[in-house]
Amino acid sequence: MKVVIITGMSGAGRSRAADWLEDQGYYCVDNMPPALIDRFLEMTAADTNRIDKVAFVTDLRGRSFFDQLSKVIDDLRKRKGIDLTVLYMEAAPKEIVRRYNEVRRNHPLSGAEASLEVIEEETRRLKEIRGKADLILDTTNLKVAELNSELDKMIFGGSGSSNFAVNISSFGFKYGIPSEADIMFDVRFVPNPYWVPSLRKLTGNNKKVVDFIFRNEIAGQFVESTHALIMTMVPGYINEGKYHLNIAFGCTGGHHRSVAIANAMAEKFKEDGMRVRVNHRDLDLQNKKR
Repeated sequence: MKVVIITGMSGAGRSRAADWLEDQGYYCVDNMPPALIDRFLEMTAADTNRIDKVAFVTDLRGRSFFDQLSKVIDDLRKRKGIDLTVLYMEAAPKEIVRRYNEVRRNHPLSGAEASLEVIEEETRRLKEIRGKADLILDTTNLKVAELNSELDKMIFGGSGSSNFAVNISSFGFKYGIPSEADIMFDVRFVPNPYWVPSLRKLTGNNKKVVDFIFRNEIAGQFVESTHALIMTMVPGYINEGKYHLNIAFGCTGGHHRSVAIANAMAEKFKEDGMRVRVNHRDLDLQNKKR
């Protein structure tokens, strides 16, 4: 029997993950007390219409019951006939606060509004369970379709699947620095296509702009050396329990240089077999202003 336990931070998208698994034929149970998981599996095995794929959502809403989850995971991994996957979902604290404020719901840990302090406490309480997870999914910058795609790759081994994700973004300094970035690079040292009249209204997604940027050897050298640097860091991040890295590239307006270089970096990491997401934060904003 295939069993998926979905757990992690409140507001990280556990319910959406369960909805997606249900669409894949899983029998999904939300807010299941961990101690009852084994009993439920026994019931399904005895049923004439046997369920062969089941997913449980369990989290801190279960209060003291949740404390038993660690032992339940260990026991299930020893059982024959159980193919267990533990999916841990998380997101940047500021993003979780934003999500709760948007839907005007109380955080289950505090019974009141979400705050950075409450989320820090939740992260502390979940540390042991996070360490037992087979898959860790950061949903900070994911839209629903992107979330579904990531689940498909992680759970069903889609093309280029990997448990380490690189989130690459471009931005314009004049619109502010992205707070979610783990590592940020200033690419304003590259010649600016903005000052070429025929390129000004194009973007870093356009081949003419890309050719102009990489005509200068310094751009290509930067991509190669930055890729090598990040690849030396990834094993260390994994050893420390971090399974995603947010890398941001900034230029003046987030329109030309940062876009082209972010795209080039994304291709490098895809060739390494990593899960890669690209977000050009200020590109639409620029287009609206023209």
